[in-house]
Amino acid sequence: MSADRPGGDHSPRNRAERERDRLALVPRFHGQGYEDTEIAARRAWLEQVAGCELPTVGASAIPGPAMRGNVENPIGAAQVPLGVAGPLLVRGEHAQGTFYVPLATTEGALVRSYERGMVAVTRAGGAEARVLQDENRATPVFSFDSLAEATDFARAVPALEAELRRVAEATTRHGKLLRVEPRVVGRDVLVSFAFSTGDASGMNLVGRATDAACQLLLARFTPRHWLLMSGAEGEKRAAASLLAGGKGKSVVASVRLPEALVRSVLGVEVSALAALWHRTVVAHLESGAVGHNGHYANGLAAIYIACGQDVANIVNAAVGVSTLEAEADGSLCASVHLPSLTVATVGGGTRVGTAPECLRLLGCEGDGKAVKLAEIIAATLLAGELSFSAALAAGHHAAAHERYGRNRPTEP
Repeated sequence: MSADRPGGDHSPRNRAERERDRLALVPRFHGQGYEDTEIAARRAWLEQVAGCELPTVGASAIPGPAMRGNVENPIGAAQVPLGVAGPLLVRGEHAQGTFYVPLATTEGALVRSYERGMVAVTRAGGAEARVLQDENRATPVFSFDSLAEATDFARAVPALEAELRRVAEATTRHGKLLRVEPRVVGRDVLVSFAFSTGDASGMNLVGRATDAACQLLLARFTPRHWLLMSGAEGEKRAAASLLAGGKGKSVVASVRLPEALVRSVLGVEVSALAALWHRTVVAHLESGAVGHNGHYANGLAAIYIACGQDVANIVNAAVGVSTLEAEADGSLCASVHLPSLTVATVGGGTRVGTAPECLRLLGCEGDGKAVKLAEIIAATLLAGELSFSAALAAGHHAAAHERYGRNRPTEP
């Protein structure tokens, strides 16, 4: 029988039968079983459907039950190369001492670059680091039929703050409502609920607590519509408002490097780094960038993956400002400001796979360690900015990637 005739192998009827047979296995795929045998069965089904084998995905060291609450439809685990950079001397209020920082990445030259910056920072006496603000927020929006109703609502909300706090905090052991800030926009009212979230990144906590508070507002007022999150939070998106803080931890790290040290370790003159900073600030403004930095996202991604952080928060955490200034004595003063750094040392991915080991390596596992982790990350990004800027100023960036970033055998 011809394949293009009715009843042939490619007929609509036979295609439908094959699709029916394939879908007969779908319940195995969509089932939420987390036992290792269930994960193996799901992976075997996927291998059959996709026509490829997944042996490395299946070679996961993470027990299936440990994945519950972190992923759905598990089939194994992704594996990313893990390097370490250091020594990094940090002189913070919470992070004090020398650290070796785990970086999970597939970008060649990245670990080496951060390590060079860390050597410069450490030889200069270490990076100072401070957490200036520590909170997270949700910003629901309430819509009314008139500006007058919206204004009346916004004016009434502050008087209810004590009641809102009681209702919100009843949903969580760790979250504390710090303040409520209404803002009228036309007939809408944006109401920011700012929380302290302890050592958790806290967005689930914040969402649950804010929802409870909003139910109180809905019982007292009659908006025609409302949304739990308006987008004004800056959650997992770049926004100019993030520069003012309020979305995670606001952290600053700085270091002063003698002229001779800049020349010997970073291979560039202080004047060249200051000139580079000036030109790139202008270029950032021309491009409409939010903030100014060389590559915060690189270090954030590598540390986040290594330490079990919510990787999508790189988008808001990478909004910040770097500075490079030449001092009168010829030294270089460098700093980074991360106004919206979201990190955690409890909950979420911090308990899964190798993340606890990487946090343990930094002395940042468990309760009371999130601010310490934030200071270490700020110092790490400071080191990365110094090395990256030096490579650009000296014209070494492409050569460094050619040497360390090519996945090929060493050439004679």
